Amino acid sequence: MSCSSESSSINTSSISAVHSDIIETHILTRLDGPTLASTACVSSQLYSLITCNETLWTNICHSTWPSTNTPRVSHVISTFENGPRSFFSDSFTNPDPTATAAVAAESAANHDFPSYLISAVDIYYRKKLMLSKVVETETVSGWYQCSPFRVDLLDPKDTVATRIPYPDTEEACRELAEDFTLSWILIDPTRRRAMNLSSNKPVSVQRHWLSGEVHVRFASMLSGEEQCGIVIMCGRSQMHVREVSLQVEDRDGMHLNGKDSLVILQRALEGKRENNRRREEEGKRRYEHCLEMRRIRRERKLRTEGTLDMLFVAFGVFIFTSLGLFAFWR
Repeated sequence: MSCSSESSSINTSSISAVHSDIIETHILTRLDGPTLASTACVSSQLYSLITCNETLWTNICHSTWPSTNTPRVSHVISTFENGPRSFFSDSFTNPDPTATAAVAAESAANHDFPSYLISAVDIYYRKKLMLSKVVETETVSGWYQCSPFRVDLLDPKDTVATRIPYPDTEEACRELAEDFTLSWILIDPTRRRAMNLSSNKPVSVQRHWLSGEVHVRFASMLSGEEQCGIVIMCGRSQMHVREVSLQVEDRDGMHLNGKDSLVILQRALEGKRENNRRREEEGKRRYEHCLEMRRIRRERKLRTEGTLDMLFVAFGVFIFTSLGLFAFWR
């Protein structure tokens, strides 16, 4: 016990002996966001140096997500409660699908939602930045409220040239899934909240059976029934990125409209976050579980419809036979 106390005092004194300028300039700047958060728990001195250094967290955000290094997003981040530190805390983690809803029903009824949402997206291939872009989506028009919710990162005529080889085998598709990473941060500038809607790694890479286009899919569960799907679509002749889109789906895979999607997204923005140490594995497991549940519900629906069809046929035969017998005996 005494040895432990002695060791602790030595460690504390050694940290205190280092000048704060050296710690800030040569040590903290070499750490990533999660490591900084853990380091802040070591001592009150480190906590003060880390939490009060806004420039440090700004650089962390820019290096982690290059899309945040734009005037529009930087201004929004500066309005967060603790600036870039709060933004990093929100954006580095995913929504917890098991958490209870945090948006009150009366809020949804009064349309107490932001007039627009900001998407900051970064796509990497083999750890090299392939695409970084920021788009704004308005949420108040009647067209948005009633149409299927969809955020397109690229204009219809735009493409992003790449040197990615075409995955002509299943093994190549699995290898491609290991090379892609994507971050899609959705920002609510009104309530000053943000969340990451990506599983970081793809949950599936598939080739379209007819066109041969490659669909790289990312997903994030927003609740027990709804999920957010992000799809990167690449052409067949050349693996150029042609589409990058985000949509919200219900438990049966149907795309929700803007109004319903906004309610779900707002609930996730204000809800709890989960530990993302196993975000990639957990995201893929949940996606596969979601597909399995859809298959079970679809088969159950088909069985029910088949049973009803047989009952209707039997009832029709019974009526026809009864009328025939009635006419015959008459």
